[in-house]
Formats: sequence, structure tokens, C-alpha cells
Amino acid sequence: MNRKIILFLVGRIVLLESALLALPLLCSLIYGEKCTFAFLITIAIAIAVGIVLTLLGKTTNRTFFAKEGFVIVAFAWIMLSIIGALPFTLSGYIPSFIDAFFETVSGFTTTGASILTDVEALPHGLLFWRSFTHWIGGMGILVLVMAIVPTDTGRSMHIMRAEMPGPIIGKLVPKIKTTAKILYLIYIVLTALEVIFLLFGKMSLFESLVYSFGTAGTGGFGIDADSLASYSPYNQWVITIFMLIFGINFNIYFLILSKKFVSVLKSEELLTYIIIVLVSIGVITVNVMHNFPTFSEALRHSAFQVSSIITTTGYSTVDFNLWPSLSKAILLILMFIGGCAGSTAGGIKVSRIVLLFKSMGSNLKHMLHPRSIESFKFEGKTVKKETINNVGCYLAIYLVCLFAVFLVISFDPFDFETHISAAFACFNNVGPGFSAVGPLSSYAAYSPLSKLVLSAAMLLGRLEIFPMILLFAPSVWIKNKALKKQR
Repeated sequence: MNRKIILFLVGRIVLLESALLALPLLCSLIYGEKCTFAFLITIAIAIAVGIVLTLLGKTTNRTFFAKEGFVIVAFAWIMLSIIGALPFTLSGYIPSFIDAFFETVSGFTTTGASILTDVEALPHGLLFWRSFTHWIGGMGILVLVMAIVPTDTGRSMHIMRAEMPGPIIGKLVPKIKTTAKILYLIYIVLTALEVIFLLFGKMSLFESLVYSFGTAGTGGFGIDADSLASYSPYNQWVITIFMLIFGINFNIYFLILSKKFVSVLKSEELLTYIIIVLVSIGVITVNVMHNFPTFSEALRHSAFQVSSIITTTGYSTVDFNLWPSLSKAILLILMFIGGCAGSTAGGIKVSRIVLLFKSMGSNLKHMLHPRSIESFKFEGKTVKKETINNVGCYLAIYLVCLFAVFLVISFDPFDFETHISAAFACFNNVGPGFSAVGPLSSYAAYSPLSKLVLSAAMLLGRLEIFPMILLFAPSVWIKNKALKKQR
């Protein structure tokens, strides 16, 4: 374990966070708010911590392997959340540090679960920072580091694999640094386009930025108590479309830019994602028609909620707690599925679902014809047995962690629907659940222990379990002399 490189890179990431905090600071200065001092103190702390970690990690040995990559990602996200929570606590708007930590973890992991009961009471600077954490965490802070910070190592792929969601992560181009730049360029352009479209819908620049950050990161933090219910149908449709766009694998956009349209049309994950969305919208629209005066209104709200839940964004235009059981069941399933691999969305990922069903079909054929050698393809490539084993392992650990979270938070005095949907919503980075944690409610009533457990669930879900587990695994930190000799 190269501890020095871990401290060095985490130090750089904390320094980058101090630079990013300058934007909400500027916002506070523009609006003349008292929370300006909270941002100044936080920036000073972040700079001090970043410099100390960088100096402690100063080394000529810049090489690291998969193990270090997982630890760097997990350690960095925890540090980012701790420092990112300081403006809320120092300003006095969220006095409890556990509550502030929950809110910040929810922001960086693009979950959107909140402990705030009166979000409109927050000043513009804190609202900006709250939503900006979505944008930072959506594509990944470490991917941003690789894109803009010079690095001496050629092993950055270990970091990208540990941070980017989905079972299959590869390079778009030979150099990983160039890949990171391409991803962020696409991300920035799409975000800017949404801002422009929302401005056409007569949103203010502040509103357009905040909601675009939340949509791009598929996070869901807003600035209104009723989320997006009070905004025009035009703005709701714009956000619906962009939520779906950010739920698609960013490799697809690179293929489009490269004019490889045949590869785009042959994408099994994209096709499955579109089919799931369209079928879900159709069924829910029919199921909730009696809740709305017109078909077009039922279609708009159904499309919005399907887009919001499958991309794990968490925005709402209505209280879907009041919808029929069938619609709520579909939304719960969509929470589980999530968006595409390589997108900013959470959940299990569409690619894993496709691989799981193909694997089941292959195994059933093998049972009927034991001597046959069954194999199948995904996205035009033969799937290795190792990939299937990894998917199965991930799903098994996912279920164990999910039910562990559910059991711990069940000590709090809420009904079954609240607890199970809270566990699903936080682990899958969705945000709102059902019943007491529905779209018009918050997680404020949960105990401090449950909030910490749900914060851990959000981090486990966003980083896809393994980095967080490996961070606390003793075998990762114990020196292995035999392995050191092999290296």
C-alpha cells in the first residue's frame, strides 16, 4: 500500500474543493449574505488541510494499483463531505454537524435526500453550494482532478474505475487524461444547454443554474419547498428531457460526436433504457389519469416522475405518495434499476440488469443441454465469465448492505413503507421515498444514528460498495512483504 500517494492525491482533491467553494462564496457576496464568512472560514480550513495532506504525502514514488485507487476514492469522498458540511454548520443554518454531513453527503452522492424542513429559509450562497455539490459529484470529483490537474502517474484508470458508476468502464481515447477531459467537456456543454433552455422558460439565472446542477448530477436538490410543482409545464418538460439525457451512458455522446451512429443504434443498454422509460410512462399515465383533469397533464407528470426516479434525480412535480399502488410499485422498481452505466445516475444500472437476465437465460439453456457451451454477447462483445461473476457478487453484497441499512434504521418509530423506501432511496441515490420520507417530506425526524447509517448508504451506493468496504478492510492496510517483492 502506497500510503504517501493516497495522502498526496487526497490533499490535491481537498485543495480543489477549496477552489470550488469560491463560487458559492461569490454568490453570497453578490447577494450580500452573512454566510460569506462561513465560506471564507471553510476555504481557509480546506487550504490548510489540503496543504498538510499534500506535504505528508510528498514522495517520488507516484505509482499505485487498484487497491490504492479504491482507497483514494473512498477517503477523498469522505473528506470532501466533511469539509463541504462546514458552511452549513458554521453559518448556523444547520447547527447539527451530523445533519450538515447528511445534507452534504446527499449532495455529493447526487442523492437529494434532505433533512431541511424549510429549504426556502436558506440564503442564496448555501442553496448554490448545496446544488453545486450535485454537479461536482455527478461526473466525479476525481475525474475532474484527472482532467485539470497534471499527474505523473499512468495508473489513473484505477481511480476512474473506482469512481465511475457501472460494471464496464473503459477509455474513450488512449490517454485517460484526455478521456476525463472529453467526459467533462460533454458534461459542461449539456449543463450549459439546459441553463439556456430554462432561461427561455423565464427562470432567473440563479434558478436555472441551481436546477441545471441538480439535473446534470441527477441529484434533485432545489430551492422551493414543492420542488418543481410551481414551475411552468415548459420548464418541467425541459427538465424531464435533460434528466433522461444525463441518465444515458456518456460514451454514447462520444460515439455521436465521432459520427459512429451505427454503434449508437446497436447499443443494447440504450435500447433497454428507452423501452423501460416508455413502458413505465405509458402504464403510469393510464393508472393515474383519474388523478388529473386532462390526459396531457397526466402524461407530463408521469413522464417527469419516471424520468426523475429512473435517473435517481429525485425532483417532483406532484406528491406521488397519493398515486395508486401500481404506479408506486413501478417507481420503486425504477429506483432499483437506475440509469445507464457511465452516466451520472445511480441505482443498479441498466447494463447489470441486462447482463443478469442474459446470464439467467444462458444458465437455463445449459440446464436443458448440459454438454453445450453457452456464451452470450453484450454491446457486440462476448461477455466473460469473470464479468458475470462480478455482477453476481455485486448484487449479493448490494442486497446484504441494503437490508443491513433497513434493519438499523428500523429502530426509529416509522412504518415499514417509510423504512424500506428510505433504505432504497438512499442506497440507490434517489432521494425521496414514500410515506414519511415522500417528495414533500424530509429525513429530519430520523435519529442521528440513522442519519449516519443512511449517509454511509449514500456513499456505498454512489461508489458502488467496493471502495467503501475496502477502505475499512484490514487486509488492505496490512503490509504484505511477499506482494511488495513481486511489485
